Amino acid sequence: MKKVLVTGGCGYKGSVLVPKLLDAGYNVEVIDTAWFGNFLPSHPQLTVKIADVRDIDGITCEGIDAIVHLASIANDPCGDLDPKLTWEVSALATMQLCDKAARSGVKQFVYASSGSVYGVKEEEQVTEDLTLKPISEYNKTKMVAERVLMSYASDMKVQAIRPATVCGLSPRMRLDVSVNMLTMQALANKKITVFGGAQTRPNIHIDDITDLYLFLLQNDIPSGIYNAGFENLSILEIANMVVEKANAEIIVSESNDPRSYRINSDKLLATGFKPKKFVADAIDEIIEAYSQGKLLDEARSYNLKWMQHMAVA
Repeated sequence: MKKVLVTGGCGYKGSVLVPKLLDAGYNVEVIDTAWFGNFLPSHPQLTVKIADVRDIDGITCEGIDAIVHLASIANDPCGDLDPKLTWEVSALATMQLCDKAARSGVKQFVYASSGSVYGVKEEEQVTEDLTLKPISEYNKTKMVAERVLMSYASDMKVQAIRPATVCGLSPRMRLDVSVNMLTMQALANKKITVFGGAQTRPNIHIDDITDLYLFLLQNDIPSGIYNAGFENLSILEIANMVVEKANAEIIVSESNDPRSYRINSDKLLATGFKPKKFVADAIDEIIEAYSQGKLLDEARSYNLKWMQHMAVA
């Protein structure tokens, strides 16, 4: 039975991934600061250690077969809030963990990078071989960490995944990502504010990105960098999809965010992985959860707002 270490396992993606790993029969160890809480279920094959990934001496890689490294200061505003913290967590700690993993005999390292490392792209098909032009501290740390991690590919299998913007429900919900945010605005305020609207962003359902991490653990996929996004939609297109399902007014304002890119995931699809859910599914699931009183519009669901509240930075 494989033992998997998941850093950031209490986060938005981790809270969906970890139960899937347990259901698949893995022994799972989670390391997380739990800044946003811990929503993981109790399970005899699960150990949760509340710790900071920067404390590399406190992380044991002995006996670990694979690492899924999700821990980072997530999204651009949070990354810019405290650049020093962002570089320490998202770059330096990542490099140290990978080095320790290689020295400890870990066989596989799966890294959650970001599709935002491409920056502003005019190409219709943004593939993995294009030049990276990260804009924010968050993007830059992801790019640097990728470069270092791939240098260990001769020591263990290393897969850097560049996900699109994730959408959909999680026990540790985020409402500061585009689809989730716009849907909640429509439900709570009957009004959606779109900044710009023409910017195109790729999207991936949270069930698909977590299924992908499991797929990589269960299949012999080569080391490398893989885009993971299957719907390239403008912000305004997403808003229109939301108002078709939730009655709301769309207000368009100017934007100072120039990021626009359309990622191509053919390399990933060639491995045999196939997405099962889409943006429309995420919208439907959020609407249903909200209508049943299972989803609240609370500060904890907004990374920047919660980090400021907790005075993390």
